[in-house]
Amino acid sequence: MTLRRAQIGDIDKVLALHFKYQIDSIKEEDKKDGFITTPFTKAQLTQLINEEQGLFIALKDGEIIAYVMAASWQFWSVWPMFAHMIKELSQLSYLGQKLSVDNSYQYGPVCVDKSVRGSGVLESIFDFAREKMAKRYPILVTFINKINPRSFEAHTKKLGLEVIQEFEYNNNYYYELVYDTSKRVIS
Repeated sequence: MTLRRAQIGDIDKVLALHFKYQIDSIKEEDKKDGFITTPFTKAQLTQLINEEQGLFIALKDGEIIAYVMAASWQFWSVWPMFAHMIKELSQLSYLGQKLSVDNSYQYGPVCVDKSVRGSGVLESIFDFAREKMAKRYPILVTFINKINPRSFEAHTKKLGLEVIQEFEYNNNYYYELVYDTSKRVIS
């Protein structure tokens, strides 16, 4: 398996993997194993790659088997859900400091093809992305829909993310989680 930052030429393959597991297009029988709620366009992924250097991929035999998105709050602020999270940041503390757009970033979505789940791909790509983002931010922040227990279990049990609060947005209920980016998951 190869881990690297995504390039513009990877966008179509990332979107194909994303489409497979996105809530609006995932097969009904696959929803129980996790899903992604936010849709993305080529233009948004181009911006994520060029301006944020925040799209990370795992490849096996030349195929993208997983990706992680991670970016500044400024990047995410155009989505109403993230704008809501940004407003609440200063009310939260972690690692002895109030959260802000300067000391934290939004991690996710993350997607691992079901053919390689349980094989350590999640831990590897998470750690790779975390290490790159740790150069800019000490704190990772993310959210998980409460109707996505597989993602919650993977992020809390396998990766060690901590729930900092629970919140409601647009009639959905979420866990908000944090992580110290100086901590390696894989030793």
